[in-house]
Amino acid sequence: MKTVKIYTTPVCGFCHMAKRYFQANGISYTEIDVSEDRDAAQEVVNKTGQLAVPVIEIDDEIVIGFDQPRLAKLLGV
Repeated sequence: MKTVKIYTTPVCGFCHMAKRYFQANGISYTEIDVSEDRDAAQEVVNKTGQLAVPVIEIDDEIVIGFDQPRLAKLLGV
């Protein structure tokens, strides 16, 4: 089982799409709202060099945005 974290904001449409994708495919994930967690927002900047969401971390791989083909490949769905 892969560890999946998604960094989001409440108003991010692509974040909602990614979460629906995970739910539809039975993927468990941890959601971190960077609009309420300044440390998590800084963590995103440190990992990606930018503050854009969604940022999806699958084990040690980082996916910026809702890149469905890459997510499918990394998750094996």
